[in-house]
Amino acid sequence: MGKGTRTTVTRPGVSRHSSLREVLVECAKTFGLVLFYYCFSISITFYNKAVLKGFHYPLSMTMCHFATNFVTAGVVRKVMQVYTGEKRVTLSWKQYIHRVGLTGLASSMDIGLSNWSFLYITVSLYTMSKSTCIIFILGFAILFKLEKPRCSLVIVILLIAAGLFMFTYKSTHFNLEGFILVMTASVLGGLRWTLTQILTQKQEIGLHNPIDVIYHLTPVMMVGLFPLMVYNEGLPISLEEQLFRYHSLHIVMLTVGKIMLGATLAFMLGMSEFLLLHHTSSLTLSVSGIFKEIWTLLIDHFLNGTEMAPVNIIGCIICIAGITLHVVLKATHSKGLILALMLAHASIFIGALCWWTTDSAQQGEYKAF
Repeated sequence: MGKGTRTTVTRPGVSRHSSLREVLVECAKTFGLVLFYYCFSISITFYNKAVLKGFHYPLSMTMCHFATNFVTAGVVRKVMQVYTGEKRVTLSWKQYIHRVGLTGLASSMDIGLSNWSFLYITVSLYTMSKSTCIIFILGFAILFKLEKPRCSLVIVILLIAAGLFMFTYKSTHFNLEGFILVMTASVLGGLRWTLTQILTQKQEIGLHNPIDVIYHLTPVMMVGLFPLMVYNEGLPISLEEQLFRYHSLHIVMLTVGKIMLGATLAFMLGMSEFLLLHHTSSLTLSVSGIFKEIWTLLIDHFLNGTEMAPVNIIGCIICIAGITLHVVLKATHSKGLILALMLAHASIFIGALCWWTTDSAQQGEYKAF
């Protein structure tokens, strides 16, 4: 027989099977990344709260976290440079001051004030208050012309604001000083993430890797937090028996170990956020944030016995509904199957939560969940 053109026959069954397998692998990868993010995000919230019950120096603890993250990022950068043979990006002083300065200051105040608020408020109040950060992210995004103002954004903001008001209304665990601290941190968090988005998206700067971002941000964060730390905690911590005026080396090592473990959790949280964002999208991170807030509230109830009146529960649901609405509005511009699945599960989860809390209220149980 002569040479001829070979015709390839595509079997639909094999193609469908391959496509389904790819979807399942992608779903499994996303699920794993979400669990990785949950592990460190929820853990550091409860861990910092627990540590600060016996170590009342949140700003000093945060400063140690920053220093540890800077050293860790520097070591990892060096290892990456040796392994790849490529020189890591290093900004000039002019770029550093103009591009990184304000972002670092906003980041330091956001994290520092958030940890400070743990001295006064519960994990539940912290979680719901910090969730309002999305309002300020939207506000700053519009201010910096990263997003166009829409009527739907007004509805989102009103829902979240009304839900937070109801959640904190006559709450037995409400503390004004802690609430002011966490809300200030939420405003600064909105500025922080907006500036971080601008910083990482500018091609000429080259800060696309989270290790490089941490390495460049943490020195400014330490400088920004240092005066506030010295003013509030300088003298008391210098007289602290767990550190400088210790009577037992074992106590000092235990205190340092607790702080270092918290620093490790903080570093891994930053990495997990980047991995989830890099392999999926900001929408997936937003959907995951809704689940994370619900799980944090549930864990706080079972671990710490935090209770809420029906008006607080309704406020919690309204606030989460506002965040969900914002995510759904963003999802209208996405066609991803995984994102659609996550949104569907989020709706089911929140619907179940509404039914559960309503049923408890009808039975006269004035406890959360």
